Amino acid sequence: MSLARAKIAFTTEDYLAWEERNPGKHEYLAGEIFAMVGATDAHVTITGNLFTLLRAHVRGRPCRAYMADMKLRVDAADAFFYPDLLVTCAPEDHASSRFKRQPTLLVEVLSAATAAFDRGQKFGIYRQLPSLREYVLIEQNRMSVECFRRDEQDRWVLQAYGPGDRVELSSLDFSAVIEVLYEDVTLPAIPDDDWRLPEENTD
Repeated sequence: MSLARAKIAFTTEDYLAWEERNPGKHEYLAGEIFAMVGATDAHVTITGNLFTLLRAHVRGRPCRAYMADMKLRVDAADAFFYPDLLVTCAPEDHASSRFKRQPTLLVEVLSAATAAFDRGQKFGIYRQLPSLREYVLIEQNRMSVECFRRDEQDRWVLQAYGPGDRVELSSLDFSAVIEVLYEDVTLPAIPDDDWRLPEENTD
């Protein structure tokens, strides 16, 4: 989703109380509040497809999946975000009704307005979560999934997936063909490889 600045100089307590009184969703970062802007059909459909798969996958296990409307608290950055998809396996999170703190998996579906932030500053903030094992970025205009995994040396390793691949989320022992994530999504047409050079000016 896109972000639009709303107000500055809020405390955490101010933000939580203010958001409960105001319609819509708002993210918070170090005293600033940002209003969330509506998403596209493709964005919502991709998020819903993956959420449906993950919710079924973790059923009966000590993990829970949340889509879009659950806040994530990152204490180290004094931030609250609304990830497109969040999975937590922490008992402490299960007992917290307003926000979660210990995600195992976070997913963001990219848009033109948020892609740079999701890849850059937001990923830097998410990396401060000790519980986080995988961070997934999904393109909505082409069949592309990037999964950043935290290895045993606390390094983040990228695994990219494209058409025909199985998307692997090792933190949850989950896999699915990438096409299932894009079910009911109309992707832009790919330009033909056959293209002609501009004609020479013979004047």
